Amino acid sequence: MRKINCDSASCFFCKTCPNDWIEFTRLKKQSYLLKKGESLYYEDTPANGMYFILSGIVKVHKQWGDKDLILRFAKDGDIIGLRGFGELKYRATATALSGLKVCFIPTDHMVSSMRINSDLSFQILQLYATELQVAEQRMSDLAHKHVKNRIADTLLLLSNMFGTDANGFLDITISRQDIASFAGTTYETVFKIFTEWISLNYIKTEGKRMKILNMETIQSFKE
Repeated sequence: MRKINCDSASCFFCKTCPNDWIEFTRLKKQSYLLKKGESLYYEDTPANGMYFILSGIVKVHKQWGDKDLILRFAKDGDIIGLRGFGELKYRATATALSGLKVCFIPTDHMVSSMRINSDLSFQILQLYATELQVAEQRMSDLAHKHVKNRIADTLLLLSNMFGTDANGFLDITISRQDIASFAGTTYETVFKIFTEWISLNYIKTEGKRMKILNMETIQSFKE
């Protein structure tokens, strides 16, 4: 992870700052460039601020028993570290799934900014509430849905979130292990179900690239 210059206008936080607050923000914030596989922060380490994603893809994950569970994916324009705000420690780890550019706002500046900027406070509150709702639904799905449904949910989420490239493949390079970690299952189970779906022409894979060939059938597993 290395520091880079930032235009102080690209991230969600800076866009909500009043003009007279931007200069102070420039003194407080930091921007970083990360390589694929590098982590922004780790579970149970001191929570010292939020990260605003300028470009790239991140997985937010934590230990769940003896497994690594992916809680969410984040991309351009998203905020991570939100659940650590007001906490002593981050509650998960954030790792880059691609080259990543982020803007870091330390907690003390976040607090000061929210006190003088009601629009920022309201938007952060909305984001926090949405993230809690999504997390609650995720836990319910992991507890009650069949594994095949959870894997279908994962493919549909990735399709909705990242779209497809010119050849129809999901516009994200992701391993079967990460799919398993998001679906709350094992690599072996994902491999078995993918093999079945490939033979039935529901999906197609090329290395870590995936294409949904039969969207209607994959969506039917979600129900």
